[in-house]
Amino acid sequence: MNRRTAAALVAASVAASGALGATVFLSGGAYAAPTRYEAESATISQGVVESNHLNFSGTGFVNGDNAAGSYTEFTLNAASAGTGTIGIRYSNGTTVDRPSTITVNGAAVATGASFPSTTDWDTWTTKTVTAPVNAGANTVRLTATTANGNPNLDYVDFDVAVASNVYQAEDATLSQAAVATNHTGYTGTGFVDYTNVTGSYTQFGVTVATAGTYTLTLRYSNGTTVDRPMTIAVNGTDVATGVSFPATTNWDTWVDKAVTVTLAAGANTVRATATTANGGPNLDKITVAAGGTTSPSPSPSPSPTSGTPGFAVAPYEYFGWGNPQNPTSVMSATGVKWFTLAFILSDGTCNPAWDGSRPLTGGDDQAKINAIRAAGGDVIPSFGGYSGAKLGEHCSSASALAGAYQKVINAYSLKAIDIDIEDTEWASATVRQRVIDALKIIKTNNPGIKTVVTFGVATSGPDSTGVDMITRGANSGLANDVWSIMPFDFGGHSGSMGSVTVTAADGLKNAVKSAYGYTDAVAYAHIGISSMNGKTDETDETVSTADFTTILNYAKSHHIGRLTYWSINRDRPCGTGTDGDSCSGVSQSQYDFLKIFVQFTG
Repeated sequence: MNRRTAAALVAASVAASGALGATVFLSGGAYAAPTRYEAESATISQGVVESNHLNFSGTGFVNGDNAAGSYTEFTLNAASAGTGTIGIRYSNGTTVDRPSTITVNGAAVATGASFPSTTDWDTWTTKTVTAPVNAGANTVRLTATTANGNPNLDYVDFDVAVASNVYQAEDATLSQAAVATNHTGYTGTGFVDYTNVTGSYTQFGVTVATAGTYTLTLRYSNGTTVDRPMTIAVNGTDVATGVSFPATTNWDTWVDKAVTVTLAAGANTVRATATTANGGPNLDKITVAAGGTTSPSPSPSPSPTSGTPGFAVAPYEYFGWGNPQNPTSVMSATGVKWFTLAFILSDGTCNPAWDGSRPLTGGDDQAKINAIRAAGGDVIPSFGGYSGAKLGEHCSSASALAGAYQKVINAYSLKAIDIDIEDTEWASATVRQRVIDALKIIKTNNPGIKTVVTFGVATSGPDSTGVDMITRGANSGLANDVWSIMPFDFGGHSGSMGSVTVTAADGLKNAVKSAYGYTDAVAYAHIGISSMNGKTDETDETVSTADFTTILNYAKSHHIGRLTYWSINRDRPCGTGTDGDSCSGVSQSQYDFLKIFVQFTG
């Protein structure tokens, strides 16, 4: 048994439930699907969950007591502050109105809001209200204002209007310039190649909610040896003349140039005009941020090891099957401090559980985590793996998925999480984007938390799906701490597993550098390697201790962000009754592989 099948032994396999509402247009050109929150999962005062009428969503609905003051309270999560649209699905089978006071974060947004008759209790309709919401958790309470109580409540659909702050150059108005794709590293669908003449320009339409000072950050490339200055104009007035856009070594290297401007509330035009016969540089996009500083791609986060000693080496251990080693004994024998614990899965809904079935708190998993911490260590729960029901697929939106991640973070007061995205999750572009957006919410709501995204890789580096995942992260503004590859199960390779791992890791570094515009050093600090010790799932692959030493030396020389492996369970010699997920399949002493990687400190 291996990493790809172990979790399937005990994972729950029930179908996902719930469906999304219609797509909603958001201001500033961004689109999102509303997140659904079922009433039966809300906080209820003076009421019960029932299912004795037809056509409800989820597993039931809330029937509030016939009493003034009875209420149902939802906790809704928003990726950013903005205007929330709250669609309340209800039923009122009586002939009289059942008004309710609706509060958001304790402030009344509708007093005595009308919930008129829907003819019968099997007929449902939706009432919509809007209100300002905060980034993160928001409470929405419906309190009955008469002795008739509230109507029956099925769910609320929630979304937030947010303005996009990234403007792709290929979507702008061009004069003596053209969209091109003949160089690498751009975001979106292309970049703008200026004609080599004075006066060629790219003009963007930029919309902001309020007037004030903003920073425009232009992502550009200049593969020549001479500067290509431009003038920046806002609403027809030059605000910065002769702005320098110096050489970037080659046309595949992109860097940022920030310019502070004043924008009016609403629509603005921003024009970047070449001032010499060389024309402007190649232009990828601009990013608009309030205030005087910005970065168009997510700012390079601190080194992942910053503030989390032991994070750099956190080997996987799987408690869900066989005879896993006692983690505190592993700590004593090897000096390792952190563990990556596999796997958090869906229980068949958007709810996390160990292997999809074991509780987060009160069980053996929590006891082991408590023991690790008592011995001076810590843990990184890993979400996903190859088998079992995945939260990324069973949670219908980014905010719902973030809510599932948050339950685990809250249960253990975590400093870091690992998203091991494989199989059907990995194959779905929709799920990949959902994971990216959910991690952005987690970053916003948990300052300082470390996030790791782990996925398979080709011998030369990330394949097209891997590049897409990293690019989505950069384009979406996710300041992910570590992009980590699993350099095994290649389906054919040349050379030692150590050397092919190094090649794949360099390919990963290049993909991260290209997507985010990082320097080599910063890109290396944001990559990780998650190897497999001993025999892998491929007959032509054996990762030896010599290979681990090669990988360790690479990690040390480039100061990568993470060095780990699957798994501690396998880091022991095979014996009677053991198989490929409880031993390495090669001649070794216990923990030979870990004793190599534990030498890495970041």
